[in-house]
Amino acid sequence: MPPPSVQAEHWRTDAGTDSVAVLTIPGLLARARVFDVDVTLTVDVPADATGATHGLTVELDGQRQWTRSIHSNNPGQTDGLDYHQRVRLEAEQTLRIRAVATIKGVRIRQLLVEAREEL
Repeated sequence: MPPPSVQAEHWRTDAGTDSVAVLTIPGLLARARVFDVDVTLTVDVPADATGATHGLTVELDGQRQWTRSIHSNNPGQTDGLDYHQRVRLEAEQTLRIRAVATIKGVRIRQLLVEAREEL
């Protein structure tokens, strides 16, 4: 159990309508940490969304962890993809999270990467 003075870390990057988001969690000398990593892609789907698709690829430290591309649903509304993984960082270990969105016939509303430490 961490000392009472330790506050849980929360790292976040919102790439907005950009197709690439990068979040780097710096290494910490004192202790190992566990993070819940979440990546969320939200797209606006036009009313005439025939053949529209959106995809998401997530890399941790340059290694592809997950990739998926799907047909966009909900014409005239939003659709999206979500990714979640728990990651343990040893003392001094840095983590670089990279999310890449691909789209066809839709518009990116938000690409968000978050990492919340579990104490």
